[in-house]
Amino acid sequence: MTDEAAVTGADSSVEADATTSLEALEAQGDAAADYIEALLDICDLDGDIDIDVENGRPYVSVSAEDPEALRTINRADTVNALQELARLAVQSKTGAFSRLILDIGGSRDARKGELALLVDRAIARVEEGAAQAALPPMSSYERKIVHDVVAERGFASHSVGEASDRHTVITRA
Repeated sequence: MTDEAAVTGADSSVEADATTSLEALEAQGDAAADYIEALLDICDLDGDIDIDVENGRPYVSVSAEDPEALRTINRADTVNALQELARLAVQSKTGAFSRLILDIGGSRDARKGELALLVDRAIARVEEGAAQAALPPMSSYERKIVHDVVAERGFASHSVGEASDRHTVITRA
């Protein structure tokens, strides 16, 4: 992926996903929701599941009236692991790779806030004279959020590294 593609989130897989029908994306969301619902039943957790399609991706959100009800499964690492399992369940059921996004109890918004703080600290290092500031490795979804926040702050960013070592580097624009 080029640096520009990393910043914009554009690559050939996004173009391929743009051709995925709304019906297919909704079917992926339904398959993921079925998997998550079964998991909630096994764990004896109450939660409401909402399915949406945004930006060519199915989004499955789990919420509860009592935010503490989902506390055991809404940590970032747990949500990422459950998202990967849900993607595998979708692939098993539909035969298609899914770029599904899973949110449990507002975990994605909480993570966006954490990433924004991380970006602010990195930008402070650049403003103090560092040529660049590297962030820790993170998923492509989180890097996309970081690139968006960095651009909002008037700085530049690009991704470097491979696989699980891929991370974002922030520089002056």
